[in-house]
This record gives sequence, structure tokens and C-alpha cells, in this order.
Amino acid sequence: MSHFAKVVNGVVTQVIVAEQSFFSTFIDHTGTWIQTSYNTRGGRHYNPTTGVDDTATMPALRGNYAGIGFVYDSVNDVFYPQKPYPSWTISAPTWTWTAPVPYPTDGKQYTWNESTLSWVLFTH
Repeated sequence: MSHFAKVVNGVVTQVIVAEQSFFSTFIDHTGTWIQTSYNTRGGRHYNPTTGVDDTATMPALRGNYAGIGFVYDSVNDVFYPQKPYPSWTISAPTWTWTAPVPYPTDGKQYTWNESTLSWVLFTH
């Protein structure tokens, strides 16, 4: 069985598990069904048993596993989440969003502040 994402106007509206043969008899005129891999994220393929990156032996499929609301970029044939903030940019080949300022590496938790374009220490 494989995972398939229903794409309507470039946005994923549904994800199902089905056999490829299902689509030879199934007719859905409201969108396009595109295969996605549950084991692909950040442009890498991970072994479903061990969770170890095995991209060297199994290529990643379409950047990321598709989720409801994800964008399907037909030019690059990849799925990625909606843009979280206007200042962030998409990064290939991981197809993940990147802030204009790197996340702090001091082990503390931060949230993004779009108005100041900076990471703010998270306090409870």
C-alpha cells in the first residue's frame, strides 16, 4: 500500500492509503492524486523500521510527506508546509522553511517574533 495526497489548486486536501490499482477504477474530478512517502521528510528518506536516514539506498519522494494544507509545488515536484511567516524562505533540497535569523543553539526554547524578525525566549 502507498500514500496518496489529493491536490486541489496546489494545496493538499486529503491523504489516503491505497493500492496504485485503486486509481485505475476510481474517478475524482475535483483534484489530482499524487503519491507521497510516509518515510520522507526534509528531503531525506528514513528507514521505516529503524528511523535511520537511508537516502543513499532509497531516494526521498517529493521532499516531505504530504499533510492536509501542505503546498504541492508542481515545478519542483515536492510537498511542503504552508509558509509560517512572511519573512521566512523555503530551502531546497530539504523543502523546509528557514527563518532569516538562525534559531539559538543555547538549549532554551524560543518563539519567532515576525514584527522584530527575531527569536524571543519562551516563558511559561
